[in-house]
Amino acid sequence: MKSDITNMLPEECISYILSLTSPTDVCRSKLVSPVFRSAADSDTIWGKFLPSDCYDILSKSSSSSNQLIASMSKTQLYFHLCRNPVVIDNGTMSFGLDKATGKKCYMLGARRLSIAWANTPIYWRWKSLPESRFSEVAELRQVWWLDVKGMIETKILSPKTTYVAYLVYKFASSRYGFDKKPVDLHVELEESDAGRTFRVFLDPAANIPQFSRERGDGWMEVKLGEFFNEHGDDGKAICSLREVDNYTPKKGLIIEGIDIRPKDSR
Repeated sequence: MKSDITNMLPEECISYILSLTSPTDVCRSKLVSPVFRSAADSDTIWGKFLPSDCYDILSKSSSSSNQLIASMSKTQLYFHLCRNPVVIDNGTMSFGLDKATGKKCYMLGARRLSIAWANTPIYWRWKSLPESRFSEVAELRQVWWLDVKGMIETKILSPKTTYVAYLVYKFASSRYGFDKKPVDLHVELEESDAGRTFRVFLDPAANIPQFSRERGDGWMEVKLGEFFNEHGDDGKAICSLREVDNYTPKKGLIIEGIDIRPKDSR
């Protein structure tokens, strides 16, 4: 009769071995045996998958979030951050983790973006929506010149990772302009390349390809572009949305923010 090696190894040894793999591999290992299932729930493993500066980042969240985080084990915290990004930096940004890899994910809230004429009430208004993770989103009342830009320091992102930036948005019930004129979407690294520009319709007619997609949180997203973060020494990643021909009035775009997450994380 063959012996099961998993019953011969100490659980601490199995936990250590699993900690050298990936979060996906650890989750799959639970199917191997009860011993692996127990080892795979160890804080030893999931603590190593948390970013080294995770608690420093989370210290920038609200006091209520900090109290909740303090009550969690490292295993609980890992999966909490995968499912429920935490709002940080005075409510202007959120931080979470990619479930498959443990790499950092950020969303720049609308208040953190540079939006031309954002504080001119005849052009934009700030409002609260229950489906947003942020306290305020930006709703376009009417402009001809649309210029939205977001920047993030690459040093706060996970190294050796390809990131994709997405505009997270929806439309108000009354809207126009975005079916008549495409917008330019662009991402570039401050210190390295000129990036690539995509031109898409945010509200396309039936015969026009749809590049946006629905998220699971009540919003839409469209890809702005992608970039490779080598060591975090490329300065800033700059993400932009523009339509500036001055001939097409636009109305009804609601911006929640710009989501920056590892490629293929969904």
